[in-house]
Order: sequence, then C-alpha cells, then structure tokens
Amino acid sequence: MKQHGTDAVREQAAAWFARVQDAPRDAGLHTQLHAWLASDEHHREEYEHLCRVWQAADFIPRQHLEALCQPDPVQQLPRRRFMRQALAASVAVVALGLGWGGWHHLQLNHQGSLQTAFNERRQVELPDGSHLELNGSTQVQVKFSAGQRHVRLNAGEVMFSVAHDSNRPFVVDTAQGSVIVTGTRFDVRLDPASTRVAVEQGSVRVQGKGDSPALLTAGQGSHIDAQGLVAAPYAVNTGAMTAWRQDKLVFDNATLAEVVAETSRYRRQPLRVAPGKVARLRLSGTFSTNDTDALLRALPSILPVAIKAHEDGSSEIIAN
Repeated sequence: MKQHGTDAVREQAAAWFARVQDAPRDAGLHTQLHAWLASDEHHREEYEHLCRVWQAADFIPRQHLEALCQPDPVQQLPRRRFMRQALAASVAVVALGLGWGGWHHLQLNHQGSLQTAFNERRQVELPDGSHLELNGSTQVQVKFSAGQRHVRLNAGEVMFSVAHDSNRPFVVDTAQGSVIVTGTRFDVRLDPASTRVAVEQGSVRVQGKGDSPALLTAGQGSHIDAQGLVAAPYAVNTGAMTAWRQDKLVFDNATLAEVVAETSRYRRQPLRVAPGKVARLRLSGTFSTNDTDALLRALPSILPVAIKAHEDGSSEIIAN
C-alpha cells in the first residue's frame, strides 16, 4: 500500500489543520501555513488529503459528530472552539488510522445523505471532487462504488459540478428518470410532477422511462413528465434558472402564474393568482428570494394588479 509522506509530516499537517480551523481569519497564521505548504510538495499533499476527509464529515450523522466532540468535564473549552478542535483531531485520527489506501477506498465506496431546510442554501464537495449546491428544502442520497457515482434527488434542486471520470459515470436519479454524465455542470430540479434539467457546461443524457433519451449540451434544457416522457431539448437561460444560487429570482417575460409558482418556493405563506387574464400577465425583473414581500409590494406599480391579503395569512394577486 503506497504511503503519502511520513507520519511526522501527517502529524504536522493535522496540527496546521487544527490551528486553521480554530482561527480561520488569522491572516498571519495563513501566511505561515502557505510557507509551510510551499516548502515541500509532501506538505501540500498531506494537507489536501486532510481537507478532503474534513469535507466528508458533511455525510457523518450529526449525533455521531456530537458524540465525538463531548468535552472532558475536567478540561472545559468554549464549545465552538472545542467542536473545531475535536473534529480536526478526528480528521487526523481517520487519516492516520485508515492509511491513505483506506481513504482512497472510502472515496470509491461512499454513502451518505444531505438535506437543507426551507430557504437554506448549502455547498458540499463529494469525495471525488464533484461539487453540489443545494437549494432550500432539498433531500439527496449519495452512493459511490468502484463502477458508478450515484445520487438520488428525493426533493428540491441541486446544481451539480461533476468531476470528470470516464470510468465512473455520474448518475442523478429522480422519481421520473435519470441524468447521466461523466463530467459537466448542470442543474436538476424535482417538482411534484416533473424533473427539470438545465445544462451550463458540457453535456448530459436525460433518460426517462421510455426509449427516447434527450442529449443536452450547454444552454439547453429538458424535462421528464409524470409519465416518464422526456421532452426534446430546448434553449434555456441557465443564468436565470439558477439565479437562486445568488439568492435571486430572475423573470424574463414570465406569466404571473409562473411567477407565483416560482416565488412560492421561497415563501412560507401561500401565494395565489386569480385565474384567467391576470394569471396570463407577463413580468420581467430580478427580485430577492430572501424578501418575496418586496416583489408583491412592487407588482401593483408594474402591472394592473392588486395584492389581497387573506385572514389565513395567504396572499392573492387580483385585477386592479
């Protein structure tokens, strides 16, 4: 089994890692760390391995992490500081205990789950180097093996930046179908009756329950309906569709029915629009996902509508 550096270098890397976790904004400390990393290629190699193990902690159940980090009653530290130090020490234990061959095995054979709360955003790096950006109310299951990288999207929306690996396809499954890639950047959103896919870079194959997959390239999108049928590729504005990553709602000549459906994803109180002519009115503009009330306040000055508040806390867009 190949070893990456000596035990002494590993211990030094773990010590640097713990210090940085304890004082992440200390500019002088970062300067010293960069000098240490630059002094020997093995330093950087060991430190980067520790960073990858640390990132994998996102998949460890919270109760397990808390059990690792229970403070010694004789030696109390501030809780936040203790959590950082204990977790950093755990990283060193994992790295030293498994050996890097063992860590490589975990990279190939990895399982875990991720989720976000309402209106929460989260970024996670997977053991293979792929990057996930989770929108609010999202649930994801990850299962890696030597032959495949598999993600199950059970709810919500994820922007995937997939590390290239031609030997291990990256597959995203939803209730309606699958998206298969080897390395690219794309967004997948699971709605109640469909799965929407938009490609920012590279290409993907969208597979439903039939025999007619869609091959998408950058700037194209598709969707899989409730019956598993895949729509033919069509042009999309990926910047607008993934503006949630910057906490924005971007509408380009969208109907009010579409505006309400999208805005409702970021509101706890129900929002409706009167059917008919009002629902077909169109809106263009950029708004904040963190203050959807601002959109409602602006609407009457943009379109011939009014906002009606109901006793149950819901709001309705009606004709003015």
